[in-house]
Amino acid sequence: MSNQLTRRLALLDDDAHRGLLGQGLRGIERETLRIDPQGQLARTPHPVQLGSALTNPQITTDYAEALLEFITPAEHDIGLALHRLDAIHRFAYSKLGDEMLWSSSMPGELPAEEDIEIGWYGKSNIGMLKHVYRRGLALRYGKAMQCIAGIHYNYSLPEQLWQLILASEGIPEERRNALRDFQSESYIATIRNFRRYSWLLMYLFGASPALTKSFLRGRQHSLETLSDDTLYLPYATSLRMSDLGYQNDAQSGLRPHENSLESYVTSLMDAVNRPYAPYAQLGTKKDGEWIQLSTNVLQIENEYYSTIRPKRVIRTGERPVQALCNRGVQYIEVRCLDVDPFEPIGIAIETGRFLDAFLLFCTLEESPMISAAEGQVHARNFARTVKEGRRPDLTLTRDGEEVLLSTWADELLERIRPLARLLDEEHNESGVHEASLAQQKAKVADPEKTPSARVLAEVRKLGSASAFGLQQSRLHAAYFRESPLMPAEEAEFSEMAAASLAEQAIVEQTDTGSFDDFVAAYNTSTLCGNHS
Repeated sequence: MSNQLTRRLALLDDDAHRGLLGQGLRGIERETLRIDPQGQLARTPHPVQLGSALTNPQITTDYAEALLEFITPAEHDIGLALHRLDAIHRFAYSKLGDEMLWSSSMPGELPAEEDIEIGWYGKSNIGMLKHVYRRGLALRYGKAMQCIAGIHYNYSLPEQLWQLILASEGIPEERRNALRDFQSESYIATIRNFRRYSWLLMYLFGASPALTKSFLRGRQHSLETLSDDTLYLPYATSLRMSDLGYQNDAQSGLRPHENSLESYVTSLMDAVNRPYAPYAQLGTKKDGEWIQLSTNVLQIENEYYSTIRPKRVIRTGERPVQALCNRGVQYIEVRCLDVDPFEPIGIAIETGRFLDAFLLFCTLEESPMISAAEGQVHARNFARTVKEGRRPDLTLTRDGEEVLLSTWADELLERIRPLARLLDEEHNESGVHEASLAQQKAKVADPEKTPSARVLAEVRKLGSASAFGLQQSRLHAAYFRESPLMPAEEAEFSEMAAASLAEQAIVEQTDTGSFDDFVAAYNTSTLCGNHS
């Protein structure tokens, strides 16, 4: 254990401070495709009873019109966030008719590209901006990519905890912006440690070792054939997070520097403002219709597809990078988790408990700067794990040497144990975080216990990735339909949906100026002002 981790653990283990750990916030975003009873992509518009995809804070769509996104409010306990996620699912099922929610990250059989509808957010300028951005994504990456679903885990620690650590490490808080800068750089340090160790999450929670042939649209690949409609890799954990996912040549050279918030923001803004010749040849309009927001490497900063992001809640009309520049990092968003097809809501409580311990470890442990060469090593460790994480003799690179994944995973879990213990003490629950750690150790000891191995066994049994997805979707649909929400909860969601529709109508009625002017203003609002 490093000196820094020992010091910080002792600080938080003090009775006077332990309660701070319970004041951080957790939130979940779960993406899921709407499908028809046969498992085909739903071709219907976003159900109006679910409210406005533009303005409903808890039920929206991601890229495709059929790709729902459920967003929980941030809670102090992941158990409460997952309870809310369950309720959102039940409400959605009460409005879906005979449609269901797809149970896996990778889609089943997909229709032709032209038959996959892009998310629609109404006729307001901001709604059209969201829609045209997705048109650009379709142009750049293809529409099949817009049907991939994941779980995003939003995580923060309370400001008082940063104040406490800041004071204990002898940094005078009266220095202007000292706390905000310390908090931001601490989250950036967390992200660096995440880069070092996130291969472990892919081994433990990856759940997409196989996919349906139609997803690849005839692209070159190195996958093996499992059946007429299914491709796979025998030791893969997450093909979703492999080079088959959201990747293209324009983004391949883009590696935002995560050695400081400033360098991260600068490299993203460069990509948003740097022209890319193949996109320039396409232009922003075709036959007078907008087809992408810009011809630069990224249309907007969110297009950068990262496994983790520093975030801050944005104000109306503000860009994510401006919020980070002006007010610092508020939380981090972990984006590499596959949907767990064995869980109706896509994520197990034990996964959440382990993530809390893992992210706390990444936050409190020393986190040296990462050189470009080290960054390549971390990326390679991650890539090896997603494609062959369960291979018995698989090694990863650590400090210039090859080490067995299983050996390193065991050592890492032992380093995380004191943090799980600390969370349990604060939590007043009988060892839930340590129990989750034990579950993860069992997966390291026996790869057959990993979600990816369990998925592959089911897919082999059924002979098809699509058949497995449909089987799980039907099981989960029955689970939610058998126990609907209480009337009061149902009413709360219905009111939220109605309010969001009213809000969208107001946005559309009060819009001023042309869409062209709106895009121009948006594209020039990329520069960060002075720290306010």
